[in-house]
Amino acid sequence: MASFYFRAVTPDGKLRTGTLTGETDKAVARELRTQGLIPVYVGLQPKKSFALKLPEFNRGRRRDVLFFTQELSTLLNSGVPLDRALSITSELTERANFRFVVLDILRVLKGGRSLADSLATHPEYFSSLYVNIVRAGEASGALGTVFERLSEFERTRDDLRNYIISSMIYPGLLTLVGLGSILVLLNFVVPRFAQVFQESRLTMPLPTQIMLEASRIMKTYGWIAVAAVIAAISGLRLYIRTAAGRMWWDSFRLRIPILGEALRKAETSRFARAMATLVSNSVPLVQSLGIAAAILNNRKIAASLESVAQGVKRGEGLAAPLKRTGQFPPLAAHLLSVGEETGRLDQMFARMADIYEADTRAAIKRFTALFEPMVILVMGIMVGVLILSMMLAITSINEVAV
Repeated sequence: MASFYFRAVTPDGKLRTGTLTGETDKAVARELRTQGLIPVYVGLQPKKSFALKLPEFNRGRRRDVLFFTQELSTLLNSGVPLDRALSITSELTERANFRFVVLDILRVLKGGRSLADSLATHPEYFSSLYVNIVRAGEASGALGTVFERLSEFERTRDDLRNYIISSMIYPGLLTLVGLGSILVLLNFVVPRFAQVFQESRLTMPLPTQIMLEASRIMKTYGWIAVAAVIAAISGLRLYIRTAAGRMWWDSFRLRIPILGEALRKAETSRFARAMATLVSNSVPLVQSLGIAAAILNNRKIAASLESVAQGVKRGEGLAAPLKRTGQFPPLAAHLLSVGEETGRLDQMFARMADIYEADTRAAIKRFTALFEPMVILVMGIMVGVLILSMMLAITSINEVAV
């Protein structure tokens, strides 16, 4: 007898996972069928990684969803029936885990459920925005067009995210290298010079004395400082996981000079792109605001959309309540005001997304342009002070020797 991991679908279309003991995987599959479940996968449990616990940063999942959306868009627009399009997509999918997801969606669809309901059985891959847009596409009979828009939405969102991450890699690496160099000097290089200075019994220059004392403190109490930093970071991470902590952290990030501006524009772009996709597919405005709020990373900005939705319900329109929140750039409200007046709100949301995606890239570029030389300057001064302190001490020893 062995234990097998399984993924199965209930008669109402919900996904079940777990382990079951049996002689073979086929025996376990038969047992699942006797329980009224439809087995999708029986075998070894897929390996989990840390990235799976952080869906926002799971690049593999994002690539899978983008591939799935692009393939369905191409096939449906070519006139291929939906079930056949899903079957072809499952065959083209390289990742085994996602292939099981697509086959599961196909099985639920053949069981009489809609495509949107089938996608909703896998919320770890398909967000509420994705599901609601597909539901709207099914109602309008334009699934091919909907998947084309979703493909564009997923691609632009992924491009912006990748640009931000890649732009911050070099400054972060530069900071780590600079700090590492200073720690190596204080912990390994300076102590060797300290022995020479102590044996000479000379009065060292003040900069050298400060450097030697800093090195001594680092060697003696450095582990305490490291432990304190790790404890502080762990405590902060735990606090951020709470609702109040996440709200404080997101509010703090928006107040950071230059970087806060870039984050606000990035969230505005994300919000506008989501709203453009939802509104263009006839999803009700209040429902669209709720869905868009759910996909935003910044809880402070997302919470402000609740008052916007209330304003829409009161008949105030969208631009005025959005402006009152104070969480979006002033231009956003003006663009939406024009969109409401002309009856082209979906196009204005798309225009807003384009504007703030470009502004986000420019803001990130400005931040890195200032941050990189600042880090180089600060690290250069610190390393230079250490080297100068050692040179002063060596010079003083040579003068006494002469």
